[in-house]
Amino acid sequence: MTTFAADSAQLIRQAVAGDGDARDALFAQHRTQLKRLVRLRLHPRLSKRIDESDVVQEALLDAAQHVHEFRNDGSMPFFLWLRQITLHKLLDLHRRHLGAARRNVRLEVPLHGGLLPSATSASLAAQLLAGLASPSSAAAKAETQRLVQEALQSMDPIDREVLVLRHFERLNNCEAAQVLEIGASACSNRYVRALGRLKKIVKQIPGLS
Repeated sequence: MTTFAADSAQLIRQAVAGDGDARDALFAQHRTQLKRLVRLRLHPRLSKRIDESDVVQEALLDAAQHVHEFRNDGSMPFFLWLRQITLHKLLDLHRRHLGAARRNVRLEVPLHGGLLPSATSASLAAQLLAGLASPSSAAAKAETQRLVQEALQSMDPIDREVLVLRHFERLNNCEAAQVLEIGASACSNRYVRALGRLKKIVKQIPGLS
């Protein structure tokens, strides 16, 4: 066990026992990754109205009230517990602001026995293009974005979700497998396949490098 892992385990025990300083230190370790999650899964129509930091802060406030309920028995890593609370907060925001009548099942994925917000092809394309050299003109950028979105949308839904979890959210293979409720080997195979598909997407889009 690494020092970081050992320190985290100690913080979890202290936080569950009611130590506020340990709880805050533990939350601070995961805040950046939770913000990345919100950035990916917040509906584009809400991204200009709702700040990702505010969503994470609200989720952590909920987590602080229920941290004593966390089952520190190895059945779920602490980060995945925080992640689940954050996803439910996002789902509530989507339903509140977009309205049940406008709900689109393609924007949600069935996880942990319920529906949770999926990452849209638009948010994935934006994240992907942010790290690549792209065309300079607005029209060319828009066309490149459209092509990338269409290519991502054409992927197998579960493969795309594995890609989101591993490549964009940066979960490890065991965490991603637990989220998707599939075996670690199957998750690893799907990730290799999805990553290969992602590389082909990038190569096929004109102007990307």
